[in-house]
Amino acid sequence: MGRGRVQLKRIENKINRQVTFSKRRSGLLKKAHEISILCDAEVALIVFSTKGKLFEYSTDSGMDKILERYERYSYAERELAGTDSESQGNWSLEYVKLKAKIEILQKNQRHYNGEDLENMSLKELQNLEQQLDSALKQIRARKNQLMHESISELQKKERALTEQNNQLGKKLKEKEKELAQQTPWEQPNQGQNSSSMLISQTLPSLNIGVNYEARSTRAEEEGTRPQPARPTTLMPPWMLRHVNE
Repeated sequence: MGRGRVQLKRIENKINRQVTFSKRRSGLLKKAHEISILCDAEVALIVFSTKGKLFEYSTDSGMDKILERYERYSYAERELAGTDSESQGNWSLEYVKLKAKIEILQKNQRHYNGEDLENMSLKELQNLEQQLDSALKQIRARKNQLMHESISELQKKERALTEQNNQLGKKLKEKEKELAQQTPWEQPNQGQNSSSMLISQTLPSLNIGVNYEARSTRAEEEGTRPQPARPTTLMPPWMLRHVNE
């Protein structure tokens, strides 16, 4: 038959208790050494006997370094836990405050819109009326300011356009003066050119010598006296007499 399961309870016999402690202590130290090697873990083991005797085991890093690391970690955990609990409480309180503010703002907005006025007292209604009057005064003052600024801007634009128009008018007058000064010099030249063109068109061309020389040459070849050529154009009598001679 196999060994039965050992019941975990305090051993009353001192000798048996001391023997069991010695055996289990050796096994515990052995297990700590094995886990440090197999798992590459930092292990620190501290055991005090009933008589107050200390038994310890630590890896190569040393007991002091492991305990210091443990203190830092445990302190950080406690601080984080305390901060979380405090922050949780602060957030809860802040949520309640913000919720109350939102409710007040929504209530005031309904009052400004003329809603939920039945539960308001006379003093509250008077305060609401004063607030609305003050708000209307500020709104009207801001509106008047914007209107004055807009009017001033339009007046500036009007002055700028008027000045630009005046400058254009001056330039136009100067241009007209220049054209007026150039016109008297150009008109006589144009009159002379037109008169010369009219004279050249009215005077006929007289081809007198050419016809006479051609007829005299033909008469000499035929041996007869050349006859006076008739003029091809109308000529005065005194010119015809000179031609026949």
